[in-house]
Amino acid sequence: MIPTLETERLTLRPLEVVDAGRLFPIFSNATVLKHYGMEPHATVDETVQMVTNMVEGMRAGTVIRWGIVRKDDLTLIGTIGFHNHVPCHRRAEVGYEIHPDYWRNGYASEALQTTLDYSSRVAAFDRIGAVVYTENVASQHMLERNGFIREGTLTLHAPRWQGT
Repeated sequence: MIPTLETERLTLRPLEVVDAGRLFPIFSNATVLKHYGMEPHATVDETVQMVTNMVEGMRAGTVIRWGIVRKDDLTLIGTIGFHNHVPCHRRAEVGYEIHPDYWRNGYASEALQTTLDYSSRVAAFDRIGAVVYTENVASQHMLERNGFIREGTLTLHAPRWQGT
């Protein structure tokens, strides 16, 4: 079972399928998904399917995903969590997205610090990685400020959605 985590300004709670409608403005936003490796969702049903897959992965133990909720107004501003879990190597990748209205307020860093603490104490991951597009400098800097070390460039690692 994935616990709810608290920070000074945020509640990180297990993602639920009912969150899809509130997440659609994020996953339909071309600015957010420019560095995410997928096309923006055209319908809420696409977001429902994506969140359903995440929740099923959580039940199967292959995914950990929290909704990022601001404590002061209970707004769901994004998600954060772990995927590509390789149990025999005790490693996973972290991923996150936050609605642009809440960028540059330290929310991603605050959520990341708490999830990294969880990953080492509870999930017993020895290694957490992150794949970040080279032009996503803000995310690179945030990860480095939180102890990540740039190890290399994965040329042609993932297809890029170019937008129109």
